[in-house]
Amino acid sequence: MPDELTDLLRAWSRGEQGLDQGAAAEVYTELRRRARGRLRGERQRATLSTTDLVHEMYVRLSRQHVTWLNREQFYAAASLMMRRVLVDHARTRLARKRAGVHLELTDDLASSAPCTLDILAIDEALAALALHDPRQAQLVELRFFGGLTLEEAASALSISLPTANRDWRFARAWLALHLGTGKDTPT
Repeated sequence: MPDELTDLLRAWSRGEQGLDQGAAAEVYTELRRRARGRLRGERQRATLSTTDLVHEMYVRLSRQHVTWLNREQFYAAASLMMRRVLVDHARTRLARKRAGVHLELTDDLASSAPCTLDILAIDEALAALALHDPRQAQLVELRFFGGLTLEEAASALSISLPTANRDWRFARAWLALHLGTGKDTPT
C-alpha cells in the first residue's frame, strides 16, 4: 500500500480527478486516527472534533500545491498543519474565553503517568526547542502532532533511526523540563 499511497498523493498534487477511492479512504482513516490521538486529552471535547481537525488540515494543505514525494513527507506536512490548526484554535478560544485547549501529554513524550498541558504551552516550548535544535523540534512535532512512529519520523527527516532515538530522548527530557512535568528522565 505505501507505493499506492505515494501514487495517490502525487495524483492528488496534480489535481487529478477520479482517484482510487479505497486508497483515499485509507488516508482519511489514518488522518482521523492520528487526529483522534491528538485530541484525546482535550478537556473541552465539544470544541474541536476529529473530523473538524482533519478537514481544516486538509483545506490548509490543499492550498499549498505541493507535489508529495512519499507518504512520510505527506504525514510530516499533515503533522505540521495539525499543530497549526490546534494552536490557532487554542488562540481563538483563549481570546474568547481566556482558557486554552488542553491536550494530554502521553507516554509518547512523558516518561511515566500522563499529565494535561495547554496546547499553547506545548507550542511555545517547541518554538524554544527549535531555537536550540530545529530537527529535534520537528521530530517532536511529527510524533506528537502527527502520530508518526519513530521510524516514520526518521524517514521523513532523512536521519538514521539511532539519531532519531538520541534526538527523541533529548527532546523528551528537554520538554519535560521546560513544561514543568517533572519527568526529566526519558525512557
